[in-house]
Amino acid sequence: MIPRQLTVAGLTVPSFVYGTAWKEEATERLTRLALEAGFRGIDTANQRRHYHEVGVGAGIAGAIAAGLVTREDLFLQTKFTSVGGQDHRLPYDPAADDATQVRQSFASSLEHLRVTTIDSYVLHGPSRRVGLADSDLAVWRAMEELHAAGKTRLIGVSNVGLDQLELLCARATTTPAFVQNRCFARNGWDREVRAFCRDRGIIYQGFSLLTANVSDLRTPAFAEIVRRVERTPAQVVFNFALRVGMQPLTGTTDPAHMREDLGAYDFELAPEDVRAMEHIAER
Repeated sequence: MIPRQLTVAGLTVPSFVYGTAWKEEATERLTRLALEAGFRGIDTANQRRHYHEVGVGAGIAGAIAAGLVTREDLFLQTKFTSVGGQDHRLPYDPAADDATQVRQSFASSLEHLRVTTIDSYVLHGPSRRVGLADSDLAVWRAMEELHAAGKTRLIGVSNVGLDQLELLCARATTTPAFVQNRCFARNGWDREVRAFCRDRGIIYQGFSLLTANVSDLRTPAFAEIVRRVERTPAQVVFNFALRVGMQPLTGTTDPAHMREDLGAYDFELAPEDVRAMEHIAER
């Protein structure tokens, strides 16, 4: 049986998350629909360039007011995004020091989401492609302070390479509970980072599992698995992700697909199919 919940740092979180990037003015409606479909994990960011965090908060507030969920039912994750990842709609003073920017962005997220605490607060990505800058470590220290103060239950990092993750864990007082990466089949579904996370009790969150792998999911090998298990391609991918210990994200805008995606819990790929999926992009 595939678990519907995972445990990290002694806390229980949903094993499947709804992602709200690129939803714009539909964000409130789609967040509500995801909750109605059965999702209890919601991912967003205080980055107006790609997210509409206010819409997420409105969708959640409406669902709570209607009695659909309680705040305690939900795993709510948002992110701090540095200036390089933002557009002109900044949630903090760009002239402020890194720690102040984190505190200002976090306070803004609480207001947007209409909550008093966050379940997971994530560094949206290091400021450079290789290694970590002093500013990245300063941001992480500020996030550690929010965690120590009980304002966020957990902290994590996104869009990170193995070298950066190793360095962060070596320098951090509080190591990340989550790593969220775009997950490519051609890289073994981020195999090296996943292995690092598994060895250290970090939950690996995979996003763009479908959209980043369109060509690899058109192969005869994948089609044969889908045919044999009589499930949708998305269900097969998400079942695989859950089976190998990922916490997958889906960002579908179709309510029927939301329900279908959650059907990934209702069957189990055979071990040989899991092995085939691990290598589905190998030629």
